[in-house]
Amino acid sequence: MDVKNKVVAITGAAGGLGSEMAKTLAMSGAQVWLLDLELEKCKTLEAEITAAGCTAHSAKLDVTSETEWEAVIAQIVSESGRLDVLVNNAGINIRKPIEEMVMSEWMKMMQVNTGSVFLGCKYAIPVMRGQGGGAIINTSSICGLIGHKFTPEAYTATKGAITMITKSVASRYAKDGIRCNSIHPGTVDTPLVAVLMQDPVRRKERLDEVPLGRLATPADVANAVLYLASREASFINGVNLPIDGGTTCY
Repeated sequence: MDVKNKVVAITGAAGGLGSEMAKTLAMSGAQVWLLDLELEKCKTLEAEITAAGCTAHSAKLDVTSETEWEAVIAQIVSESGRLDVLVNNAGINIRKPIEEMVMSEWMKMMQVNTGSVFLGCKYAIPVMRGQGGGAIINTSSICGLIGHKFTPEAYTATKGAITMITKSVASRYAKDGIRCNSIHPGTVDTPLVAVLMQDPVRRKERLDEVPLGRLATPADVANAVLYLASREASFINGVNLPIDGGTTCY
């Protein structure tokens, strides 16, 4: 996939999925910006990427802060000259069912998962319009496509909102050369999930719902982002792409 010399910003870049996306894009020739609250982790990842002969930069970002979004987008444009791709990947999950969750927790989920996508789009779109186009990729979930009995309702609500933000941005800003797509991973085999999968009941629950019979890997997700960011995907717009081994076929 051709992403050579594209300037790509990734939120939640210090996490398992974000770091895999960053490495995959950088190794494919993109200049990546690692955005996260955990700046030291981003710096470590930046060092790893640059040691491999690729280009990366780090910046601290609280994705719920409008002033920080405005500043970091300005910094990217000032130092790299443009912003070709924004990957809105940051997110949290407060694992409580609706009967146990309190309003402050519900609102925090909305602020981080959905508010961050709103702010990222708000500040990236004018830059992309001014330079003649760009691509926005939003990390949703299979829970943004279907109800999921193993997942808290608040998480599903935030990811469903991302699904429709994506389609709305795609339809409104295509005229400016801006594409907007979302990815929808199923359960991904990360260290956190590995702990969950030690429980044989939960392991069976998760594997039984996947027709391909395995969990997604971080590389599966990162390769989908690579494609959507690439020049080969120049006619892909408004798509909600499941990366789920067929889970949402049912």
